[in-house]
Amino acid sequence: MSTTQSIRITEIFYSLQGETSRVGLPTVFVRLTGCPLRCGYCDSEYAFHGGSGWTVNRILDEVQQYGTPYVCVTGGEPLAQKTCLTLLKRLCDEGYSVSLETSGALPINDVDPRVSRIVDVKTPGSGEVMKNHWPNIELLTPYDELKFVICHEADYEWAKQVLMEHQLHLRCPVLFSPVNGGVAPHELADWLLRDRLPVRYQLQLHKVLWGNIPGK
Repeated sequence: MSTTQSIRITEIFYSLQGETSRVGLPTVFVRLTGCPLRCGYCDSEYAFHGGSGWTVNRILDEVQQYGTPYVCVTGGEPLAQKTCLTLLKRLCDEGYSVSLETSGALPINDVDPRVSRIVDVKTPGSGEVMKNHWPNIELLTPYDELKFVICHEADYEWAKQVLMEHQLHLRCPVLFSPVNGGVAPHELADWLLRDRLPVRYQLQLHKVLWGNIPGK
């Protein structure tokens, strides 16, 4: 696939990584436009439409300006654009430490193995639980991560069942995060401690620092 092909980009910005095991690291975010899902808690609806066409080479030039080795390709749903695979490969070829934030609704098998795949597992509270592409689980490696966004206690119980049924924590790190403005952060922490789940608790650092400001 040619690097002259266009990728629709909503924004490229520099910030602290607010999630995953890379939390706190200065990171360039490349946000692709478009998403086939409509999760009730989505905080990037502005990326569903619009954007502008960028070549892979132009994206690489922009990323280089920030002088950090960490790049996160996000959306929307980045894998909805096939050229995303080319972008991920080129970023890896250039020596960047690359993570991909994906909804878990699309296959991840063609993603460059050098990329850390951060895969959402959509809970019932998201409104998109039927979109989970379960074959992705078999492809996960210790370099990847799974994320459950918890909306309420029923979501937590569902996520706990999925975790234990599939022994997800033996495949890769698993993150449980309270939805912003939903379940109280301390409640989720209490449930995790009570049940001694083998997962990492996660608050979105960027929301703590900057709230819902786009590009942060």
